[in-house]
Amino acid sequence: MTQLGELQKNHSKIQAEGAELIAISADDEDETKTTVEELNLTFTVLADVDLKTITAYNVLDQTTFEIARPATFIVNSDGTIAWGTLDLTGIRVPTSTIITELGKL
Repeated sequence: MTQLGELQKNHSKIQAEGAELIAISADDEDETKTTVEELNLTFTVLADVDLKTITAYNVLDQTTFEIARPATFIVNSDGTIAWGTLDLTGIRVPTSTIITELGKL
C-alpha cells in the first residue's frame, strides 16, 4: 500500500485525535488530481508546482531539486511545528507513529 493509501486508511484515526491531514505534492495540478481520484483520497492534497512550501519546510530533494523528500509534520493551530520527521527517499515513517505523536499533544 502506498503512503497516501496508508494515510487514507487511517484518516479517521487522525481526525479522532483532533487533527486534519493535508498532503503537499510537487506534482502539477492534473497529476495531483489524478492521484487523488485513483486512490479515492478524502483528505486535502495540494499541488506545490512552484515548490514554495516544499522549499519553506526545507524538504526539497537536493539530488533532483524537483521533488520533495518524504516528510511528515504535525503543525499546531498557531502554526508552530509540534513534531516532524524527514525520511529517506522511498522510506516513510509509519502512520501508527504519526497517530502516536498526535496522541501526545
